[in-house]
Amino acid sequence: MSIQSDRFDGFVRVAAAIPRVRVADVDFNRAQTLDLWQRAHDEGCAVVFFPELGLSAYTAGDLHLDRHLQQSVLSSLEALLREGERRDLRTLAFVGLPLFVHPGLYNVAAAIQGGRILGIVPKAYLPNYREFYEQRQFREGREVPPGLTIDVLGQSVPFGLDVLFAADNRPGLVVGVEICEDGWVHLSPNAFQTSAGATICGNLSASNFTIGKDELRHRLCWKASDPGKCAYLYTAAGPGESSADLAFDAHALIYENGRCLAESTRFSREAQLITADVDLELLLHERLSTGSFGSCARANEREFRRVSFTAHAPASIATLRRAIDRHPFVPKDPATLSTRCWEVFHIQTSSLITRLQHLGSEHLILGVSGGRDSTLAALACAGALDQMGVPRSRLHCASMPGFGTSTHTREASRRLAQALGADFVEEDIRDECLLVLRDQHHPLAEGFARWLQDRSLPYSVDAFQTYLGNHPEDADVEFENIQARVRTLRLMTRANRYGGVVVGTGDLSEKALGWSTYAGDHIAMYDLNAGIPKTLVNFIIRWVATEQAERWTAGDPAALRDVLFQILAAPITPELLPLNAEKQISQLSEDKIGPYELHDFFLYWVVRHGTRPRRLMLLAQTAFQGVYTESELRKWLVVFYQRFFNSQWKRDCTADGPKVGTVALSPRGDWRMPSDAVVRSWIAELQSE
Repeated sequence: MSIQSDRFDGFVRVAAAIPRVRVADVDFNRAQTLDLWQRAHDEGCAVVFFPELGLSAYTAGDLHLDRHLQQSVLSSLEALLREGERRDLRTLAFVGLPLFVHPGLYNVAAAIQGGRILGIVPKAYLPNYREFYEQRQFREGREVPPGLTIDVLGQSVPFGLDVLFAADNRPGLVVGVEICEDGWVHLSPNAFQTSAGATICGNLSASNFTIGKDELRHRLCWKASDPGKCAYLYTAAGPGESSADLAFDAHALIYENGRCLAESTRFSREAQLITADVDLELLLHERLSTGSFGSCARANEREFRRVSFTAHAPASIATLRRAIDRHPFVPKDPATLSTRCWEVFHIQTSSLITRLQHLGSEHLILGVSGGRDSTLAALACAGALDQMGVPRSRLHCASMPGFGTSTHTREASRRLAQALGADFVEEDIRDECLLVLRDQHHPLAEGFARWLQDRSLPYSVDAFQTYLGNHPEDADVEFENIQARVRTLRLMTRANRYGGVVVGTGDLSEKALGWSTYAGDHIAMYDLNAGIPKTLVNFIIRWVATEQAERWTAGDPAALRDVLFQILAAPITPELLPLNAEKQISQLSEDKIGPYELHDFFLYWVVRHGTRPRRLMLLAQTAFQGVYTESELRKWLVVFYQRFFNSQWKRDCTADGPKVGTVALSPRGDWRMPSDAVVRSWIAELQSE
């Protein structure tokens, strides 16, 4: 599945470089820098960051005060620029070097492109503790007055902490830079740079390694990129720095909005260039949707000079250089996934306890279908009652088989309730549904009456089931939905009997797609699964089976684990249409509305990041390459948009339910959308490709 280069709009390729160095060997260091600069250009990077003092080597120490080394570094920079111009290297490169500017020496990052120096930014904070003694050689950049311009190699160059680099051909691409210690102080220059509009920030670091420092660097990059809604690139010194007293581990990181996109191989003895495609649209949406970012930016405004440059980009692209998770709601790491399941389950139980205590009730009413969602709700209800010290018999489970209920799900419902030690009742709803259909003169009921009369057969619901099997084409939406509404009527009636709370089972994915019957399973007194996407439901049930059930003293843990795994193995179905001739389930949800893994993927990118349709297709093609064809992705994305827009009126009147993750659809909280918004423009963009 190929992705056209003209669909790369909104992404920018960035790089962090770790060249090999030799202490004070400026010719060698320049050659190594040039090689990686060339690689960054060849790979279509808009910007690349090199380590701190990379042209001289950070560990040169007092040699930085030597005029010969200073002049040699300048000559090396000049040669680098000549070669950059000759090769037409269009990647904006930030290289580290010592630079004398009256009245002293500064540790700086020089922004170069081709043969030009676009600007020079000095290090703001100089560490002078433990193994660091930089104030011995350098002056702090904070003393440089705003607006200063200096002459470097015959070029007039902006110099100071007030310089940003803005692309004239890529809206939203604004680059800031800081040096090593600047990122470790509690109020870093990158905070002011992002407040002024920088979306890419780089840290030119040397950063010797001590045990555990790699984890600290990850936290440092998170600290800059998540609150700053930016990409943050960190590059530390690598092989060749002096080992007299320190060790260096060649650590480079690329973060975007709190997420690590790329990381170097630590302690590698070879030069490295790590790259990633940063999503500028994602970052700008994060800033727009997080009002406090704008408020903080206004409160911390500083004047910056913007130096214009033309951003380089790949000539063509086959795939994005970033991991696009197929299942963004499900962590890949098993330990993280286990923790996530624990958190979600306890959000459910804790929230339910709070609601029960507020209402003064100890009874829960739950319709169990033998499917995943009602199973998860049952588990959470049992957990909540356990924490309250209330017998599980006050969880009143009702199985209400209808015209499409299979033997498997019917038995699973019973076994689940029994294994939990819950109260259980089975109520066949077919007679009641048929009564309503008959009184409403539904074609199925009237056809059935004629069928009985022609055969002189007595009325019975089993006879209707036989007739229905021969006329499945008459089972319309009216027939389907009466079953869901009768079930809700019975649950509400039972709640009145016990003074209890009807617990809703619909999950986040179903709410997004409107996959529920209005005034049927759409209605509850508390929506326990409302914040949980379908792709995560399975894992929480499995977590309960493997890690939680064995600790429960109530019920039958072994039997519970057995029935839970059987439920997980069954297909997803609402069971509202009649069984087929082989008494098998004929109505599979994903055949009708599409794969839930796709809809959860679409939901995440639309609601969490405001992604445009064409870019969403790009992301889906990248994530599901080899799994779905382009036409399949487009088909189900159209279905998603249509159902998502057309179902807002259902979401506008749903019961309370706890938010679980960063994506939620509560009309009272996270998602405010007119129920009559028109989806035409979104569909048109997809169909225009």
